[in-house]
Amino acid sequence: MRSRHTTPPTSPGRPGRPRSAAADTAILEATRTALVELGWSKLSLSDVAARAGVAKTTLYRRWAGKSELVVDAVAVLFDELELPDRGSLAADVEGVVHQFAAILERPEAKTALMAVVAESTRDAPLRERIRTSIVDRQKRLVLEGRARAQARGELPPGVGAPESGTDDLIFDVIAGAVVHRALVSGEPVDAEWVRRFTALLLGGLGAAADGA
Repeated sequence: MRSRHTTPPTSPGRPGRPRSAAADTAILEATRTALVELGWSKLSLSDVAARAGVAKTTLYRRWAGKSELVVDAVAVLFDELELPDRGSLAADVEGVVHQFAAILERPEAKTALMAVVAESTRDAPLRERIRTSIVDRQKRLVLEGRARAQARGELPPGVGAPESGTDDLIFDVIAGAVVHRALVSGEPVDAEWVRRFTALLLGGLGAAADGA
């Protein structure tokens, strides 16, 4: 599956020559390869530049440091997530959870996420970059899934109103549960777990709708 984003849209622009999309793609691909081969601690911008066939100054014009580069390289992976219509809200949720878990199983994603989240605990700008580059960009899936479920009549129109914060909560529940299961507990995100998790999530949505 090909990503829709090959360049990091959140990277700040700098004066000078226009950015090269081909260079961005090569750099991000080289970063992911280096993460697999070297791991977080041994990855360096010099090595990434050599792998991508670009000058080190090209990287430094685009990214302030290793953490920012790695966030953008991993964000591309999460942009691969899609939400095809599987006929029901339950099937849609199960499908995207399986996709999400498969991405987290990729060595470059597993290595990078744990490292940059740890770094972000003492780096507020990095935490904001993670939010805008990964979290906010994937909330589109919740909006799409909710709208589709409402069109089917599976959820009432009031669920997901901006003032309720429900969409953000749904995203937090799904992302938090899958990341904890896959990366913290190290347990399999298998079909049975996904089925039980989806049932629990939809039960909560039903209760929220009844109480609205």
